[in-house]
Amino acid sequence: MGDVISFASELILDDVYEVDFGADPSRLSLVARDDASFSIGHDTTIGTPGAVVHLDSALTFMSPDSSTADAILLVEVDEAGDVVEIYLLPFSALNSKVEYRLVGIDRENGHSKFAQVACVSFTRGTQITMASGAQRPVEELVVGDRILTRDDGVQTLRWIGTSTTRAVGEFAPIRIAAGTLNNTADLLVSPDHRLFIYQRTDELGAGRSELLVKARHLVNGTSVTMDEGGFVDYFQLLFDSHQIIYAEGIAAESMLINSRTRPVLPADLSESLGKHVKGHSDLPHAGLDVNEGLLKHRDAAAMLKKASSR
Repeated sequence: MGDVISFASELILDDVYEVDFGADPSRLSLVARDDASFSIGHDTTIGTPGAVVHLDSALTFMSPDSSTADAILLVEVDEAGDVVEIYLLPFSALNSKVEYRLVGIDRENGHSKFAQVACVSFTRGTQITMASGAQRPVEELVVGDRILTRDDGVQTLRWIGTSTTRAVGEFAPIRIAAGTLNNTADLLVSPDHRLFIYQRTDELGAGRSELLVKARHLVNGTSVTMDEGGFVDYFQLLFDSHQIIYAEGIAAESMLINSRTRPVLPADLSESLGKHVKGHSDLPHAGLDVNEGLLKHRDAAAMLKKASSR
């Protein structure tokens, strides 16, 4: 009928939407705020930098082949609280000339859905190094287990989050083949999961030896790939402070609590932690993130392996 996407309160189930022919995704940079809203960052390509953005709802669409696509509806407002623009953030690619039927409108769990994308997660079967040096599958861990960390010795596991989702788009895990970063077996983690690399030689030109690298930035189509298809079981491991632990023999981060990831926590746990969580809110490991531009090589993973092995 020509209507564009709108607020959840104005949407009607079974309505059909199409992406405009030739429309390309745009970058909307968001900065999480303490009140569960967001502001637009300065490195955005759309929207007004500094403007407030509210998460309106989580939507689910179904295509003619019966596959589903999840998306988040975001609303930019001005200083008076009036709507300026509405944005749709899909978690998997949406194509033109395809009819997408609206089959789900969720105004309660949008923040949790959005948070799941930001949470660093291990997949079922990942071997975690315990305090004793023994290896244990992540799905067999229990709260209270003692786990070896890189910086703080042995630490107690405080909470374990679990979720099962369709392995598509932003929810598809990244597979790092055995040996790629000196890992003992294939390591599958969520796309934004950061791996800790110690460079003996500065192959990337980062200017420092200690690095945190997002798994998604290492995808090369061969030794590091996106593992799409079916469903994936994700596990989040929380400690009193943000930690670097060992998964399949290499260093990877644990869950970091911030205003975006907090909604995945049980309400009672979130409330007990307070607004600012020491060891999380003070941005541990700050300054170790590698700029994505430094990883735009034919095989950044091979460079990092070389740098860490000398």
